[in-house]
Amino acid sequence: MTFLSQLPRPSRKLALGLAVLAGPLVLAGALLPAYLADPEGVRALLAVRLHGPDLERLGQTSPVILVHLGFGVLALAVGAILMAGRKGARMHRILGWGWVLAVGIVAITSLFIRVVNPGHFSLIHILSGYVIIALPLAVAAARRHDVERHRRYMTGMFYGGFAVNLLFVLLPGRLVWNLFLG
Repeated sequence: MTFLSQLPRPSRKLALGLAVLAGPLVLAGALLPAYLADPEGVRALLAVRLHGPDLERLGQTSPVILVHLGFGVLALAVGAILMAGRKGARMHRILGWGWVLAVGIVAITSLFIRVVNPGHFSLIHILSGYVIIALPLAVAAARRHDVERHRRYMTGMFYGGFAVNLLFVLLPGRLVWNLFLG
């Protein structure tokens, strides 16, 4: 029995929401001093200007990154619908399989993206490894009707995975930053 499972339902959602917000904030707090120590990092933060997507930059992006980005946006949208909707219904199962496929593609394509650490894996690839292992386990749990385990895996991947991922993709100099803020 976990700490979260002992809390009443509204408290569980609040605790999960706080954990999702706190994780990236702690990580950002740990990374920010190193980023600010670099003059290029400071210049990038000072040059922020919100604008519509830079489609020319998208045209110069590798196909692997475009597939990764497209399925990531799809997974985020479908995941939000799944998290807000009724669980276990036919639509949940149909959208759930679409989400599993999209997240699987995002995790696998990420293995071919090595921009941060050219030619090598970086820390974000740990999340990809987790997803590649946890996704089939979550599906197996659902098929066994182990709802609690399925819920823990899926909410962890959705909230934790996207929160951590958004922190990384919104760093100055990265594609999503440059598309909208650079």
